[in-house]
Amino acid sequence: MNIFGVKVRTFDMVMALYIFGVMTSEMLGAKTFPIATIGSFHLNATVAIFVLPLLFTLTDAVVEVYGRKRARSMIFAGLTTIVLLFLFLWLATSLPPSQRFAEKEVAYDAIFGASMRIALASLAAFAIAELLDVAIFSKLRERMKQKALWFRNNASNFVSQFVDSAVFLTLAFYAFDTSFGENFSFLLGLLIPYWLLRCLLSLLETPLVYAGVWWLRRDKDADAT
Repeated sequence: MNIFGVKVRTFDMVMALYIFGVMTSEMLGAKTFPIATIGSFHLNATVAIFVLPLLFTLTDAVVEVYGRKRARSMIFAGLTTIVLLFLFLWLATSLPPSQRFAEKEVAYDAIFGASMRIALASLAAFAIAELLDVAIFSKLRERMKQKALWFRNNASNFVSQFVDSAVFLTLAFYAFDTSFGENFSFLLGLLIPYWLLRCLLSLLETPLVYAGVWWLRRDKDADAT
């Protein structure tokens, strides 16, 4: 594809979208918004829910066209981005402010100074779920002989996004001063509706994996000619 007369490889654009999704979910994902109220139960979701299913869709499209190794390479690039982001945020919030910026320091630290536990939970969940998604999608691709892309995409997404939500919520919000039963009940109440909402978005984004595969294959075929 050409942008302002410059030829840009499709995979580079896919990689840019992937890093955008990673950065957006990490930096802006702390905000939650209301979805629905059922009796006394309030269903909320993080704003990152709009980009998280897209990350899994992009990796599936890359596996379909370029194979498992290229997708894993993309995931590790995303993990490196998260680690570097956390390290720079730690540096930025640790440095003393100049006199001109002193009044804004509290707000700055509150926004960007995420707790280490939340940061590590997010990193662990992202790594496990993304690698699991690639593994499941690749295995289904082999067994189904590259047929039913819609099924392979959603099946791998449903499982991996459940693991992503379960790992993050457990590591971030498990209370060691309460019983296992109370923790289980609380976390399950958060996990199920949030996971179902992510599954719904994954279904709605199914056409995107077909568009991504077509987009990547067109660029790959052009390079081969």
